[in-house]
Amino acid sequence: MTDTTAPTPRRPGEQALAALGLGAPALDPSDASPHTFPGGGRWRTEVPSVEGPEALAVVLKESSRLDVPIHRISQGSGVWMLTDAEITEMVEATAERDIELCLFTGPRGTWDIGGSTRTDSKGGGLRARGHDAVAGCVEDAVRATELGVKCLLVADEGVLWTLHRARVAGILPADTTLKVSALIGPVNPTAYAVYENLGGDSINVPSDLTLDHLTEIRRVSAAPMDMYIEAPDDLGGYIRMYEVAELIRRGAPLYLKFGLSKAPGIYPYGHHMRDLTLATAKERVRRGRLALDLLARHGADGDMAPLGSRLPGTLKRFEIPA
Repeated sequence: MTDTTAPTPRRPGEQALAALGLGAPALDPSDASPHTFPGGGRWRTEVPSVEGPEALAVVLKESSRLDVPIHRISQGSGVWMLTDAEITEMVEATAERDIELCLFTGPRGTWDIGGSTRTDSKGGGLRARGHDAVAGCVEDAVRATELGVKCLLVADEGVLWTLHRARVAGILPADTTLKVSALIGPVNPTAYAVYENLGGDSINVPSDLTLDHLTEIRRVSAAPMDMYIEAPDDLGGYIRMYEVAELIRRGAPLYLKFGLSKAPGIYPYGHHMRDLTLATAKERVRRGRLALDLLARHGADGDMAPLGSRLPGTLKRFEIPA
């Protein structure tokens, strides 16, 4: 009879270190996340900072060449930086591959006339300053979903709650998903639960959270988590490739985001940044291949969620007042 039992994943350097008497302590089963994505699987993939149709074409071509499975592609400059034709082209191209497309809502505080974001304290950061900024985000959300976009990136708690209410009220399609930006990501389990209750379907945490922090979050919330395996420099530039298996074990259900350090920022994108944007888009896919190769070498590449899956499952929400 053939043994079909999956091998136990190994940890980096495990055999060599054990032979030298330097083996690591056994993993504690109690710190593992008990959660999965609906439909099965503990991790999905995301390629961020794909700023338009041309960059998207590069990502799709490179993902086919390197055999990098992609569940979600996200953009950071904002809905307002794309024409209707560009959005439609991106919607159609991702739909052909059954990939979720996520576009950022705007405006945001770092781009308006408020001076506090330019101080050392950074003021209110990317949040939407005033009623008109919230209205602009809602305008972006309505326009994007009317053009077929099903995922919206949000960097403000009030905008998140407003878009969730709009989804419940039928102003946005019921299957629209709301993704909380890394730029306001929660850093403790209580805050993570608040974002879930405000309508977050996918919540980006800062990439400097420890493994214990992820376990703490998973004890209070099953909402999908996004995490840069390699973070852009303006988010710290952290590279956590060798921790990918343990990040999944602790943080599932988890989106593995393939960012890029040591690269200039490209938001808001325009054609004057074309060469840089296309080159970095291609390299992000390669970084994804490197992370997936590490998982495979360690025997930890199982439990990927089915390609084409995008919904978060049943999550907790605050009651909407009548």
